[in-house]
Amino acid sequence: MKRNLFPVFALLLGTLFLFFGNGLHSLLLPLRGTAEGYSDTALGFIGTSWASGFVLGCLFAPKLIMRIGHVRAFSGFIALICMVALITGVFVNQYGWIALRAATGFAMAGTQMIIESWLNERVDNKSRGTVFTFYTGITLFGVVGGQLAVGFGNPNTPILFMVAGIVYCIAMLPTTVSNAASPRPLQAVRIDLKLLYRNSPVAFFGVLLTGIANGAFGTLVAVFAARAGLPDNQVAFLVTGAILAGALAQVPVGRLSDRMDRRHVIAGLAGIAAAAAIAVLVLKPGSTTLIVLIAIYGATANVLYPITASHANDFARPEDYVKIASGLLFLFGVGTIIGPTVGGPVMSTFGPYALFFVTASAHVLILVYAIIRSRIRAAIPVDEREAFTAMPDAATPVSTPEGVAMKNPNRDAPAQEDQERREDHAA
Repeated sequence: MKRNLFPVFALLLGTLFLFFGNGLHSLLLPLRGTAEGYSDTALGFIGTSWASGFVLGCLFAPKLIMRIGHVRAFSGFIALICMVALITGVFVNQYGWIALRAATGFAMAGTQMIIESWLNERVDNKSRGTVFTFYTGITLFGVVGGQLAVGFGNPNTPILFMVAGIVYCIAMLPTTVSNAASPRPLQAVRIDLKLLYRNSPVAFFGVLLTGIANGAFGTLVAVFAARAGLPDNQVAFLVTGAILAGALAQVPVGRLSDRMDRRHVIAGLAGIAAAAAIAVLVLKPGSTTLIVLIAIYGATANVLYPITASHANDFARPEDYVKIASGLLFLFGVGTIIGPTVGGPVMSTFGPYALFFVTASAHVLILVYAIIRSRIRAAIPVDEREAFTAMPDAATPVSTPEGVAMKNPNRDAPAQEDQERREDHAA
């Protein structure tokens, strides 16, 4: 057992630095781009490029990893991410940044898949929940720490970009010097969108729309805040506040959803998020009120994905959990591609506050559809549901199919009565 502790610790330590660098670099780009006078459309495409690369990485990185091995692939992905961070600090060009961010997204997906598959094999079912919780917390603290670090430097110089590159290099060390055996080859992602829609129409459209809203918000909120006149340290605080509020709200809201129809919880969260977004759009408040409204928005919008995923699991057969979750991740990723692509031009045309028209529209659609579906299909009884499980922050796609497998290990086939019960509810 003791021999397993250091490899897991090394992986988690590397994960902390990886997400610290990602949080720092992801916030630096919109702040520096805004200072350089880049259009909101161009800044939106930078976010779209990252999300596109991430989705492609989830689909195709396993083949590369299987060909060259986990350690070499991990080192190569980190080296690519580091080079991009350094290049974006010295080569300030909006079109170059758009292309480079796709490479970062692809490599980030590859590194996460390696870390998550490694963790998945180093833990047993008794420690799986604890390790997944630590992993979730580390991703959160890493991103938040990286974003707050922006306040200690000047985004308009290459220094913070260099710091991001150094942190990425540090993330490589714990895993490359570990003596842990490489995990088994990654499995190709199997996505069955027809199965996902038949299983839960609310989850299908809800996750897609959540991806659109969170993709637009996660990519462009820093641009909005800078355009609204907030200094860099307040921009970092505002962005971080939304993430922390979402993290803190997950468990209490999740427990509430375990006791009632999750679609009602989804509708309530979407309604509050839409109301907070409309308040920002209409009132154009000062910095203090703005931060409060953004925190309320983050506490609701960032919980929608895990609640919706839990709703999908309520109707799924145990052997389909990983396939359903992989489909949800894919739809969320597609949504995060669409969100910045739409949000950037809308902000360029109608001003920075129009970002919240985009997010509010997505959440109103979620609200309406969840209510309609709750009147069409009966909910799974409370005592027969899967318990809610907190997930990493959903502002951006920060999980991969390997993370899904870590959270939902292979399970035994369901008993005949369980199959019949779920088929009755699906009818």
